[in-house]
Amino acid sequence: MVRRSVLFAPGDEPEIMRKAATSEADVVVFDLEDAVAPADKAAAREAVRDVLDDGAAEPERCVRVNPVGTSAATDLEAILEGTQPDSVMLPKTESAADVRTVERLFDEYDADLPVLSLIESAAGVLRADEIATAAATDALLFGAEDLAADIGATRTSEGTEVLYARERTVLAASAAGVDAIDTVYTDFTDTDGLRDETAFAARLGYDGKIAIHPAQVPVINDAFTPSDDDVEWAERVLDARDRTDAGVFEVDGEMIDAPLIAQAERILERAEQVE
Repeated sequence: MVRRSVLFAPGDEPEIMRKAATSEADVVVFDLEDAVAPADKAAAREAVRDVLDDGAAEPERCVRVNPVGTSAATDLEAILEGTQPDSVMLPKTESAADVRTVERLFDEYDADLPVLSLIESAAGVLRADEIATAAATDALLFGAEDLAADIGATRTSEGTEVLYARERTVLAASAAGVDAIDTVYTDFTDTDGLRDETAFAARLGYDGKIAIHPAQVPVINDAFTPSDDDVEWAERVLDARDRTDAGVFEVDGEMIDAPLIAQAERILERAEQVE
């Protein structure tokens, strides 16, 4: 399953949710947390359940519940009794115990769903490795805005104030073999800025990025899709590997060894996933 773009839609806006489900996003998140005012939570749960009951859509359909300790249990009761989503997103995940709590709630409804754990607090960053290895965790998502608020940092365009946490999150995800999804780019009118920011996330090792507007999805998908040149290079590398017994060999004037072979394999694997 590929998760290049993770598009959020407010849980109290049925038409926006339905529109998002027809987008090019790999994952659509029906949001019961930040996008919904406290007074509208109950209505939003019903709206999300109705949209899920519409039937399967092309993207992975995920529901972001409220954090453990608030109304996560109530949210799950509402959405798991009907047509279940493909995954559940857990905001403000601060320990593996939070994920295990959600797993126990799943058991009450015979649900076996992957959990997309949001790392957006100091505690979550410091425990990212244990969260990533929790049995139900299938992805770590980095939330820079909430993290900055949690630690009292001032957000800047350079992002140096959250760079350590951003790198720690992707390292924890990679070590555990789960997806790493990068933080939102808040200015959805700034396509060039989004393109640069997403390219940087890809260089850090992220597999995808959060989107808050459908217009961001094509830019994000493009950044996490191997180019034709990359695919052709990877094919030449693996072809040369298959024709030699040497541990190091040359392709296009470049010396190729085990790390570059692994890179070529990842490129072709990702290209196959997004076809």
